[in-house]
Amino acid sequence: MKDASRKVIAGALRSDEAFKEALNGALEELGMTVQDLAKKAGVSPSTLYKFTNEDRSPSLGILRKIVDALREAEGLRAGRFIAVIAARHVLDEVEERSVPIGDGSVRVREYPASTVEDAIVAAIRAERDGAVAVVCAPIVSATVEKVVDLPIATIMPRDCVTEAIKLAAKKSKG
Repeated sequence: MKDASRKVIAGALRSDEAFKEALNGALEELGMTVQDLAKKAGVSPSTLYKFTNEDRSPSLGILRKIVDALREAEGLRAGRFIAVIAARHVLDEVEERSVPIGDGSVRVREYPASTVEDAIVAAIRAERDGAVAVVCAPIVSATVEKVVDLPIATIMPRDCVTEAIKLAAKKSKG
């Protein structure tokens, strides 16, 4: 269910017909109507009907609104967050569920990983989910920095996870 927005993006890049099919598929998959999506996206229902019933291309701005609304419906955009990628026993030590950043706060979302490959996949998934920064172990941090375009904070054995999360929050402000 968390692929609908990606399919819509891919469809939009292929053709108007592929976009129409992907958008209709996303609405069906998420159990939404055109009116539901229009309200979430801040786009008129008549505009969306043109995309779902005709081979029409959205402007880039409207496509962004549609994708953001679909991601929210998929649960991917429930707000900004810092991803903590670690083994389950390390994640169990995380006490803070949000950290201050600027004038607001950022949630912490856990991504359990038991292998280096799991950690790399989790970092890519976290970026796609809307993370503002990643906290991970030193064994994967250099690789993760190469595959995602997010600030990375490394969990050092001598530091606690909470300090690494605060560091990620500071890095994500810039």
